[in-house]
Amino acid sequence: MLHTVLRRRANGESVEQIQPDLPTGKRRGQAPSVASIYRALAEHEKQEAYPEAVAQAHADSADLQDHDDIHCPRRVRIRRPDDPLTPTPAGP
Repeated sequence: MLHTVLRRRANGESVEQIQPDLPTGKRRGQAPSVASIYRALAEHEKQEAYPEAVAQAHADSADLQDHDDIHCPRRVRIRRPDDPLTPTPAGP
Protein backbone atom coordinates (compact mmCIF):
# COMPACT_ATOMS: atom_id res chain seq x y z
CA MET A 1 0.00 0.00 0.00
CA LEU A 2 2.67 2.49 1.01
CA HIS A 3 4.65 1.98 -2.17
CA THR A 4 1.57 2.71 -4.28
CA VAL A 5 0.71 5.83 -2.29
CA LEU A 6 4.27 7.17 -2.50
CA ARG A 7 4.46 6.54 -6.24
CA ARG A 8 1.12 8.16 -6.99
CA ARG A 9 1.73 11.14 -4.69
CA ALA A 10 4.97 11.74 -6.57
CA ASN A 11 2.81 12.00 -9.71
CA GLY A 12 0.72 14.74 -8.06
CA GLU A 13 -2.36 12.82 -6.90
CA SER A 14 -3.95 13.53 -3.53
CA VAL A 15 -4.51 10.86 -0.88
CA GLU A 16 -8.26 11.20 -1.35
CA GLN A 17 -7.88 10.34 -5.04
CA ILE A 18 -5.60 7.37 -4.32
CA GLN A 19 -7.61 5.85 -1.47
CA PRO A 20 -10.44 4.16 -3.45
CA ASP A 21 -7.96 2.36 -5.72
CA LEU A 22 -5.88 0.79 -2.94
CA PRO A 23 -6.13 -2.93 -2.24
CA THR A 24 -8.29 -4.00 0.64
CA GLY A 25 -6.81 -4.25 4.08
CA LYS A 26 -8.14 -5.96 7.20
CA ARG A 27 -11.73 -5.07 6.43
CA ARG A 28 -12.71 -7.27 3.55
CA GLY A 29 -14.05 -5.35 0.56
CA GLN A 30 -13.10 -1.90 1.88
CA ALA A 31 -10.08 0.23 1.04
CA PRO A 32 -7.98 1.56 3.93
CA SER A 33 -9.21 4.79 5.46
CA VAL A 34 -7.65 8.12 4.58
CA ALA A 35 -6.48 8.42 8.19
CA SER A 36 -4.66 5.08 7.93
CA ILE A 37 -2.93 6.25 4.78
CA TYR A 38 -1.80 9.48 6.45
CA ARG A 39 -0.53 7.51 9.47
CA ALA A 40 1.49 5.23 7.19
CA LEU A 41 2.93 8.28 5.39
CA ALA A 42 3.85 9.92 8.69
CA GLU A 43 5.59 6.76 9.91
CA HIS A 44 7.48 6.51 6.64
CA GLU A 45 8.61 10.15 6.87
CA LYS A 46 9.75 9.61 10.45
CA GLN A 47 11.86 6.62 9.41
CA GLU A 48 13.34 8.59 6.53
CA ALA A 49 14.14 11.61 8.71
CA TYR A 50 15.64 9.76 11.69
CA PRO A 51 17.06 6.42 10.49
CA GLU A 52 19.56 6.13 13.35
CA ALA A 53 16.84 6.76 15.95
CA VAL A 54 14.65 4.07 14.37
CA ALA A 55 17.57 1.63 14.33
CA GLN A 56 18.32 2.38 17.99
CA ALA A 57 14.66 1.88 18.94
CA HIS A 58 14.64 -1.50 17.20
CA ALA A 59 17.85 -2.49 19.01
CA ASP A 60 16.40 -1.40 22.37
CA SER A 61 13.25 -3.39 21.69
CA ALA A 62 15.29 -6.47 20.83
CA ASP A 63 17.24 -6.08 24.08
CA LEU A 64 14.00 -5.95 26.05
CA GLN A 65 12.82 -9.17 24.42
CA ASP A 66 15.85 -10.94 25.89
CA HIS A 67 14.46 -10.94 29.41
CA ASP A 68 16.83 -13.38 31.11
CA ASP A 69 18.25 -10.58 33.26
CA ILE A 70 14.89 -8.95 34.01
CA HIS A 71 13.59 -9.71 37.48
CA CYS A 72 10.21 -11.39 37.35
CA PRO A 73 8.24 -11.36 40.57
CA ARG A 74 7.42 -14.75 41.98
CA ARG A 75 4.00 -15.73 43.13
CA VAL A 76 3.36 -15.49 46.83
CA ARG A 77 0.61 -16.69 49.06
CA ILE A 78 -1.14 -14.00 51.03
CA ARG A 79 -1.60 -14.98 54.64
CA ARG A 80 -4.83 -14.59 56.50
CA PRO A 81 -4.69 -13.45 60.11
CA ASP A 82 -5.40 -16.95 61.45
CA ASP A 83 -2.80 -18.71 59.21
CA PRO A 84 0.36 -20.05 60.89
CA LEU A 85 3.67 -18.30 60.21
CA THR A 86 5.44 -21.47 59.12
CA PRO A 87 5.07 -22.49 55.49
CA THR A 88 3.03 -25.57 54.82
CA PRO A 89 2.98 -27.50 51.57
CA ALA A 90 -0.01 -26.76 49.39
CA GLY A 91 -2.31 -29.72 49.13
CA PRO A 92 -4.73 -30.74 46.41
